[in-house]
Amino acid sequence: MGADGGYGQLGLVVAEFYEGLAAEMEARARTNADRRDATVAQRVPVPGVYDAPLAADRLARRGGIDAVVVLGVVITGDTGHDRVVTHTAARQLSAVSVDRDTPVTFGVQGPNMSPAEARERIEKGAAAVDAAVDLVEALPPTGG
Repeated sequence: MGADGGYGQLGLVVAEFYEGLAAEMEARARTNADRRDATVAQRVPVPGVYDAPLAADRLARRGGIDAVVVLGVVITGDTGHDRVVTHTAARQLSAVSVDRDTPVTFGVQGPNMSPAEARERIEKGAAAVDAAVDLVEALPPTGG
């Protein structure tokens, strides 16, 4: 259980590069948080997925945040840039989770994603909330 007696105070990082898709993912994430008796305590918008690790780290350091949910979309272009962005963000977000002893879940679509495929996978936002709440429930509290 989270610090508030519910199932978690969540920090939400939203990469807004693809605004429409990000907004849909966020709406699904918030609906699922309500369903899971979790609260989005703070939202931090960032320009893109590559920018998410710093925001996630700041939220993970904030008192009262039980888990951080990161949402975003990385669409394939003509280069391999989508793979670099996605893999770098995933590696850095994993490090934040371990370094801060706070679950950080990866609700990022990509790499190798077309806009149509991203639209079909909008539920990734809800799934990232499920993962965050499940981790808050499963992990024993830290400290004495």
